[in-house]
Formats: sequence, C-alpha cells, structure tokens
Amino acid sequence: MSPEALQGVRVIELGDYISAPFCARLLADLGAEVIKIEPPEGGDSSRRNGPFPGDEPNAESSGLFLFLNTGKLGITLDINTQTGREMFLRLLGGADVLIENHPPAFMERLKLDYQSIVEQFPRLVFTSVTPFGQTGPYREYIGYDLNIQAAGGISIGIGIPDQRPLAIPLSQADFMAGLAGAASTLIALLARDVTGRGQLVDVAGSQVLSVLISFVYFLPNFIYRGVAGARKGRRGGEAYFPNTIMPCKDGFVCLYPLQLEQYLRFLELIGNPDWQENPRYRNRRAMAEEYPDEAEALIAPWFRERTKEEIFKLCLEARVPCAPVRTIEEIVNDLHLKERSFFVEVDHPVAGKQTHPRPPFRLSRTPGDIGGPAPLLGQHNFDIYCGKLGLSQEELGRLRMAGIV
Repeated sequence: MSPEALQGVRVIELGDYISAPFCARLLADLGAEVIKIEPPEGGDSSRRNGPFPGDEPNAESSGLFLFLNTGKLGITLDINTQTGREMFLRLLGGADVLIENHPPAFMERLKLDYQSIVEQFPRLVFTSVTPFGQTGPYREYIGYDLNIQAAGGISIGIGIPDQRPLAIPLSQADFMAGLAGAASTLIALLARDVTGRGQLVDVAGSQVLSVLISFVYFLPNFIYRGVAGARKGRRGGEAYFPNTIMPCKDGFVCLYPLQLEQYLRFLELIGNPDWQENPRYRNRRAMAEEYPDEAEALIAPWFRERTKEEIFKLCLEARVPCAPVRTIEEIVNDLHLKERSFFVEVDHPVAGKQTHPRPPFRLSRTPGDIGGPAPLLGQHNFDIYCGKLGLSQEELGRLRMAGIV
C-alpha cells in the first residue's frame, strides 16, 4: 500500500450541504481522517436532497450526500447544548483541521469561532467557508448558490443577449468554494510546519467566483472595452466567428477555431465555400458580434449532415478546435475515462452499489482515492466517542437518550 499524502492528518467537519463537505471530502481523498459531525435530528441537509435511487426519498441514499461524504467517519452531535459543545472541544483536541460553513454569528454565539478557541488550540487550522467571509458589512448575510453567483459577478455575463441574466447550474458556486477551501487548507498546513501554529482560513464563496471567473474574463473586458459581462447565449470566448455550439445529426458540437490558421483550415474542411469571398463574411468580429445567426446559417448544413463523432474526427485530423457536447450517459461510458479508471463502484449498506468519480487529481507517489462509502447517520458514534474519547457505553447511551448524540 502506498502512503497517502495526508496520512495522519485528522479533520473535523462541522459542515452542511455542499461547500464544507466537499472541502472535507477532497482532504479525505488525499488520506486525511475526516470526522463528519451531523445534527442528531435529520443530519446534514443534503440527505434530504436527491437524486434518490428509484426516486424514493431516503436520508441514507441521497446521491448528493453519498458523493460529498465518501471516505468519512460519521457521528452525531448537538453543539447547541453545553454538553455538546464540551464534546466538540474534546474532539478538536486531537484534530489538525476544523472545516465549517456556518454564519459567523452562529459560531460566535456558541463561542466556537476562531477567536474564542485559538489559544486553546494554537496548532489548529480553522477553515471557514461562507458566502461573504468573516469580515465586512455582508458577513452575516445568508447566501445560497444562486445569490453567491449573482453577488460574485457571474450571472451578469451568462444567458441570452437582451434577456435576464442566468446562473451556472448545479451549485457550482458551492463546489468552487469548497475546492478553494481545500487548497487553502493545504497551504495553511504547510505554513504550520514553518510557524508551528495554525491559522484562520477565511473563504468567501462570492470572492472565489469573482477571482476564478469574473476577474479572469469579465473584469478585463470592462476595464479595456467598457463591456460589463456581455451575455452571448450559446456563444462565448473571444469575438471571432465561429465560437459557438452547433446542432448536428445526433446532438451538438462545440466549435472554436480562434486562430486565423485554424479558421482557414476549418473553411478548407467544409469545402472552401463561395460565401467566404463576400466582403460581409470576411470580418470575423462583425460576424460574431453583429450578425452571428446569419453567419452560423452559412455553416449549419455541413454540421446537420454529420454526427458529432464524425465531426470530431474530421476536425481532429484538420487540427480545428472542436468537441462533441456529450450527455452524462456518454461521459459515464467514455473510453478515455474507463482507461484512466476514473469511475469506481462503491458499495453502500443502504443505497447498494453506486458509481462514483474518483478524485480529479493523481499523485504518483501518494495517489489517494475514495476511502469508502459515505457514513450512515451516526454510524461511527461508538468508534469515536468510546474508542477515541474514552466514553463508556453507558455514558454514550445517556448522551443518546438526552438527544445530544
């Protein structure tokens, strides 16, 4: 067995839904021991979000929960009680990292915020993933994926021209915030080796999106061209024709021959049509910005006569940037991903065999992988409370009867 990158690192996750659980799941993939804390009543809210096998809701078989929490140990604890907070602090005593995504005022009220516990746990890396961060006038605002995208400057540049802004689907703001939290937590762990102390890692989801998307594309366009997040619908990238998604015989393909040499090879591929001699169709920027529908109608027949796989192979041979728009079924059965063993079956005691994607990164010496299925609600209470904290079975039973675990 190869050693794992974060072997020996213990993470306490006091997270809910997506951002903090995804952050902790990435650390678990690298070999960290992650202890996930859930409320005794109902558990993590993602347990109530599907998809569910057979469309039958079950808190133990939510596809979202199963994906976000692989490789973790699961316990229940009510930190709203004094006893629950005392147990929580005992858990922190053996931890390297705490990951949470609660509103700052909530953690401060319970005296579990970073400033309240830093002297007691000076080596702890305290990672908070919230919509707007720990400081500033927005710190207490409640935010969800849709709000965070709008506040981060993403929505203004997504959608159909002259229509309402849209959002990136499938909670991408939460996932990106979790990814940023995992990366910055690793940096804080490295810094601890130098300074001997942990620190607060303050991740604001809206700022993550602003940096990763808005400031990469929308901000320069505003500074240099005065364009504030132009919505282009299915078109994107630089304003040179063609930069679009085209319908074809069995679906869609994405076409983007940005460089002039690539565009000339594309014209040759489709038979050097006569319309390219028309001065109206020599200005690629005007074709993309002023009359894109008209311009795309010129090339549409060539695409409609071919399948996306045929188009992809022809463009590949001609060195023209193109990609088929694949369905999820095609992704799951993709030969390249199968060759790289990207998907793995995980056997869950309630949900049964589930197909999961492996971590999106590979380390040659410390590879890491999915550690096992997501935990049942409170599955590891005995192992953690009696095995690690030294409680007797009687004490654990009393805590359970009191609703604390």
